Amino acid sequence: MSRAKLDDASLRILDALQSNAELSNAELAELVGLSASPCWRRVAEMKEAGVLRGAVTLVDPASLGLAINVFVHVTLKLQDKKSLEVFTNCIRERPEVMECYLMSGEADFMLRVVSQDLSEYQNLLLDCLTVIPVVASIRSSFALSQVKYTTALPTNHLRGRGA
Repeated sequence: MSRAKLDDASLRILDALQSNAELSNAELAELVGLSASPCWRRVAEMKEAGVLRGAVTLVDPASLGLAINVFVHVTLKLQDKKSLEVFTNCIRERPEVMECYLMSGEADFMLRVVSQDLSEYQNLLLDCLTVIPVVASIRSSFALSQVKYTTALPTNHLRGRGA
């Protein structure tokens, strides 16, 4: 969807759905100041355009015993297409890897890994990361506490204001 179609009403819908994707269409329409039919139509258009990609339920990691959050910086031996492919194919299969980014700078990849304890993280490190043949080095940083976490993307820049 082009930015021109994301008018103020559509942005209000995005903000509301990012806060609570479980809103019914009637609740959403009331919250953003539209009638139900135009609200539903805007949501459908944003889904069709790929602006809205789905809805998920966020689960508290601590409630599942996943108390450890690790940021892992991985450097490859070579930064060629084949090495990148080998690494990403291995990482995609690991459920404890929550996020993986190809980076610029010192490390080639940054991963966010959740684990129930240090022993479990050590298993991932020894059984997976260190045996990927293209990996040259691994540096792990353990989060001590979470200062901020959000899944909601900012929309103020689309309203003509700064971020």
